[in-house]
Amino acid sequence: MAEIAAQPFPFAFKPRTMALVVIDMQRDFAEPGGFGASLGNDVSRVTAIVPTVKRLIDGFRAVGLPVIHTMECHRPDLSDLPPAKRNRGNPSVRIGDAGPMGRVLIAGEPGTAILGELAPLPGEIVIEKPGKGAFYATSFGDDLKRLGAEQLVFAGVTTEVCVQTTMREANDRGYECLLAEDATESYFPEFKAAAIAMIRAQGAIVGWTATTDQVLEGIANA
Repeated sequence: MAEIAAQPFPFAFKPRTMALVVIDMQRDFAEPGGFGASLGNDVSRVTAIVPTVKRLIDGFRAVGLPVIHTMECHRPDLSDLPPAKRNRGNPSVRIGDAGPMGRVLIAGEPGTAILGELAPLPGEIVIEKPGKGAFYATSFGDDLKRLGAEQLVFAGVTTEVCVQTTMREANDRGYECLLAEDATESYFPEFKAAAIAMIRAQGAIVGWTATTDQVLEGIANA
């Protein structure tokens, strides 16, 4: 069986049962004027990983492995947006409000779109999720079963919230999870570091971590 060099120990790679999951690489989280910036965050940390995420996506496509994209967004009538989520904190704009790129985190709005450099190809699965985790109130679980996926590689933002939440949900459902460390990011460096440590603690309690180069080398040689 092929292996991917990873921490805390090598990840045994099963050819044809792996999928890449790219979490929430959306304009609202990565561009000035978007929701992430309205919360006072340095969105340049997110844009910095775009070339690495693209390289990871291209690598999976090149060997014929599926790429799945997620988008955090809500229905225009906000029927899937709990008040506890919308009213949290003191942002300059709230989910559903009009912003520089349309209504914030509403399906179909310009700011909700995945960054053009990372745009899904026709036929690739796109999950519109109202929560932090990709399994909640979506078809994600059914899609993975239909693909025959058993192992998932994760990229995207933010490491400690939507990425880690989905990894934990996947781990509980029996999937083996691997995080591409340099293809994920947080607005807070210390949060990313803590999330990575938690993921691979106690013998990969949530999953493994590896660099994009290590992942691509592993899948290319399988």
